Amino acid sequence: MKIGYARVSTLDQNLSLQRDALAAAGCERIFEDAVTGAAADRPGLDRAVDLLRAGDTLIVWRLDRLGRSLGHLIGFVGELEARQVGFVSLTEHIDTGTPAGRLTFHLFGALAEFERGLVRERTMAGLAAARARGRRGGRPPALDLAKRELCARLYAEGRYPVAELCRLMGISKPTLYAYVKAHGKSREDGRASHQP
Repeated sequence: MKIGYARVSTLDQNLSLQRDALAAAGCERIFEDAVTGAAADRPGLDRAVDLLRAGDTLIVWRLDRLGRSLGHLIGFVGELEARQVGFVSLTEHIDTGTPAGRLTFHLFGALAEFERGLVRERTMAGLAAARARGRRGGRPPALDLAKRELCARLYAEGRYPVAELCRLMGISKPTLYAYVKAHGKSREDGRASHQP
């Protein structure tokens, strides 16, 4: 079965062009959405995907009607492929049911991976440059060094329940445990030091 999907980005755009192209391509059912490009909720697409079975084909008028980004599009078509569902984009003449269509999508995937690698490299280079200038990333500690040491010591002594200690110091449990780990304290150490 050929199933079509059409989407417009704003409510004042018209779906007629896409509907006509999908009907001409032989779509038996056409599902539609009228949402912005950033919206993740696409009920029409969800219904179309639910209807697809092995051997079916999902057809769109143009690639940007389906994917919010190249990475999202590659992942989506990969999921279709795993379910043995074909994919066709009419404007770009891509048909994953053909060897050329599959090659095109593999090239798109390789380009997306290349782009992610470049972004990762630039990010790491920026962080290294910031460290060389003496800057550290991340959130600053919630408490100064003396208070962090006090937290670790009070935890080790075991006088306060963890929740109470966190409330008193105004920190979360993960933060408390990070301070304890950084200062190498354990409750057993604290109790042993207080035994006569």
